[in-house]
Amino acid sequence: MEKTFRYSVGPWNIHTGADTFGPPVRDEVAFARKLELVKEIGFDAIQLHDDDAVPDLNDCDSHSLRAKAKQLKRELDDAGLVPEFVAPRLWEDARTRDGAYTANLKQLRDYADERSKKAIEIANELGTNNIVLWLAREGNFVPESKSTARSLHYLTEAINRMLEADKQIRIMIEPKPNEPVDKSFVPTVGHALALGYTTIDPSRVGVLIESAHSLLAGLDPADDMAFALAHKKLWGVHLNDQNGLKFDQDRPFGSVNLRQAFNQVRVLMESGYGSGGEYVGLDVKALRTQSDEKACKHLANSLFVAERLADKVRSLNEAEVAARREDTDYEELDRYIIDHLLG
Repeated sequence: MEKTFRYSVGPWNIHTGADTFGPPVRDEVAFARKLELVKEIGFDAIQLHDDDAVPDLNDCDSHSLRAKAKQLKRELDDAGLVPEFVAPRLWEDARTRDGAYTANLKQLRDYADERSKKAIEIANELGTNNIVLWLAREGNFVPESKSTARSLHYLTEAINRMLEADKQIRIMIEPKPNEPVDKSFVPTVGHALALGYTTIDPSRVGVLIESAHSLLAGLDPADDMAFALAHKKLWGVHLNDQNGLKFDQDRPFGSVNLRQAFNQVRVLMESGYGSGGEYVGLDVKALRTQSDEKACKHLANSLFVAERLADKVRSLNEAEVAARREDTDYEELDRYIIDHLLG
């Protein structure tokens, strides 16, 4: 198909179906095969955690880390994929159970710094300057356990150290209001942008917006994207969907909130998103009920929906929309949009 955007996806989006309440139900797919599959489906780039790129990086010195990252770069080149970003995975190690950058103990914050610098080294070898920070455990369960103000200072200082360590990288903060913590210190796009403006180089700090994370905060993802675009800070998106204020479901894009999905695509297209090299990323999970041979349909379906909605944006009667804005007959505008999506 002729695509509107360049698309990216992470290897974790092809998975075994394990969840909090049950073990894996599908076989693990080899990393090399995942690269082949996502290319076949129509993706252009791969999203990576640091340990997706170098699985045993905690045990690697700088030399071996760079050697393994170079090997991955050759594999990506062979697969016809480019790396979109590298994200330090700071929420699974036992040392980060109290948070990483905001841990109360300095030696744990030092570990987070060390891990982040390794992610930067990997990014350098892969040829991307994008570092994504999903601040998963930077929050609390017990409000009195941490000073929020001090924690925010810790986050600023940690980002500053990354910016100082490499003058080329860009930090993309991915906000989420909760899960795995009860309350995040950076729950929304507004918080993430404000944090970026406190750093030593705000020009190199932007955001990556995930649809479901906005929905979990009770917000409209399209509005969040427009807000970041107004600041020229939307450097990445993860399109997916969410059925209510629950756990992070990572449903296929448009599978629950079709009109909200339409407006996300509309906002991105109207702003020229992608013209600066940005990717439209997906972060979606296959239903546990899918068999091994059908465990990539959620990816193909999400691309299909994104492109069909892009067609709907292109065929929108802008004169009709402008007229209804002028005469403020928003009921008629509402009817027109619904009819357009149904037609």
